[in-house]
Amino acid sequence: MEDTKTKAAINALNLIMEFELAGVVKYIHYSLMTFGYNRIPIVSWLKGNADESLAHAHKAGELVTLLGGHPSLKIGKLLESQHHDTEDILRESLAHEKIALAAYYGLLNIVKDHSVILEEYCKDMILKEEFHLDEVNKMLRKPGETQAVK
Repeated sequence: MEDTKTKAAINALNLIMEFELAGVVKYIHYSLMTFGYNRIPIVSWLKGNADESLAHAHKAGELVTLLGGHPSLKIGKLLESQHHDTEDILRESLAHEKIALAAYYGLLNIVKDHSVILEEYCKDMILKEEFHLDEVNKMLRKPGETQAVK
């Protein structure tokens, strides 16, 4: 990969890493702020998302070093909405995951036809994020609704 593409890929990977680390913090916070009858399965699901975000951040960091870069020590934006109803948490999660998906597509645009390893990484992460978005979307639907939530 040429130098400018490599630098752009490192920057994009560092942004992904920062974003995924913010996801860890958000999902742990959400798990602590979840109350009600369905708390146990929702907390378990949120903690699983935190673990997954940490794994995604680590993978992005490994790819930064593969390219000869330095992994960021920053963390993405953490916005506290002060809304802790389960539906609010799921909507914030949906918004977070849409941004993550866009970041992976952004990296794919940089590396396409320049790096097979990074292209395949992007495609794998996009697949995971698309399924995760679908999962959250289905959780936001009322029983019997088939139309996706906007």
